[in-house]
Parts: sequence; structure tokens; C-alpha cells
Amino acid sequence: MVFSHGWPLSADEFEDQMLFLAARGYRCIAHDRRGHGRSSQPWDGNDMDTYADDLATLVEKLDLRDAIHVGHSTGGGEVARYIGRHGTGRIAKAVLIGAVPPLMLKTAANPGGLPMEAFDGIRAGVLSDRSQFFKDLSAPFYGANRPGAKVSQGLRDSFWLQGMLCGFNAAYDCIKAFSETDFTEDLRKFDVPTLILHGDDDQIVPIGASALLSSKLVKGATLKVYPGLPHGMCSTHKEQINGDLLGFLQRSEQAAA
Repeated sequence: MVFSHGWPLSADEFEDQMLFLAARGYRCIAHDRRGHGRSSQPWDGNDMDTYADDLATLVEKLDLRDAIHVGHSTGGGEVARYIGRHGTGRIAKAVLIGAVPPLMLKTAANPGGLPMEAFDGIRAGVLSDRSQFFKDLSAPFYGANRPGAKVSQGLRDSFWLQGMLCGFNAAYDCIKAFSETDFTEDLRKFDVPTLILHGDDDQIVPIGASALLSSKLVKGATLKVYPGLPHGMCSTHKEQINGDLLGFLQRSEQAAA
């Protein structure tokens, strides 16, 4: 299992999935994307092509084969671009969770996307006071701003901590990477069993311009929509996500056997 995390987080966002799956015999590997978490903070390379090439370097260094790649949010874009650039020779399956593909930005060809003003607002928030911006962003990320939501302050604090570990320039540059990169052709190159999971109350990556389109571009993809679940559902509803991930892996293994 190879995990690619979202912005502005680190590999720690998948700790609930990794502990669960590792306890059931799966080798779990998660990296902090360049500029994020505990990785170094180079000025250059904060773009999807480089992110994908970094992932390829990791996969080749560890000589991973028959891996299951799981990407959340921006990490889903990383997985898509990795497959687009490096193929599926070392991949057995793929999972996209609340993922940004095929394209978040609204264009003439993608009328359901978000306007540039939305991403300019994120850039402005990061530049003006990124610490407070991350504290505020944790609310819609986990759906804490919804009536009756039960999201702990500790979880929101974890989001803030991971965000603040991200290098300032990497955090800023990655906004362009996750919002303006078109993954349409990458998705068409998927030729492994693929599971697409998305909450229909995702306030960060709206489902209409993401999972609903990606599921049509990835041949044979399985789409599961979670009513009322937020972008950060891997944490807020970890038991449900973990169970569905395990079910997908076991069904694939049974089919192979």
C-alpha cells in the first residue's frame, strides 16, 4: 500500500488507514511530498510532474511491485500523474479518495469547476496569515461547520500542525498544482482495478467536477459516494473508509486467486 497525501498535509493524514491495514498484513508506505511534512523544502519542483517523478523514484528505490496506490485530494492527482507518466507496470490497483482529478479549475471545457477567484482566495489566505488560514480551513475540511457535526478540536489541531510543517513556498506553489493541472489524459491511461471514493458534502473538492467525471474516464472504475461525508472523511469516518478499502483489496485478491 502506497499512500499519497493531500495539501497542505503529510503522510500522517493516513495514519488511521495505515495502522488498520498494517495490522491486517499489508505493508504500508507513505511519503511526505517534497516541501511538505518532514521532507526537505526545495524552492523548485512544486508541480505535479515533479511530484509524480518523486513518487516514481521512491517506488523504484524500494523496488515496489504489485502495489496498491492510494491518493487523497492532491495525492489523488499525484497518483493519476504518476500513472500517466510512468504507467502501471508496478501497480496492481489504485484508489482515489476525495481526489482533485480530472480538473478543479473552471474553464470553457470544464464548466463545473471552481472559478480562479476561489484559488486566488486560498493564495491570499496563505500569504496573509497561513497559520490562521489553516485553522479556519480545518472546519470545512472535516465538515465541522455543519449542524450537529462531531469533530474534535484535536483533529483540527492536527490539520493545523501538519499544515504548518509544510514549507511556505511549497504550500503556495502547490495551490496552482492541484487546481490547474488537467489529469484527463492521465485518467484514460488507468488499466488496473480502481476504486473512487468521495463524500457528496465535500466542501473542498466538489464531487460534481471530480469523482463523478473521473469515474467515467477511468475504464471499469468503481465509484462509491458517501452521503453527507466531508473531504477529510478518512479521519472523521475512518471505520467506514477502512472497511471499504479492505473490502476492495480482498475482493481483488479473491478474484486473482
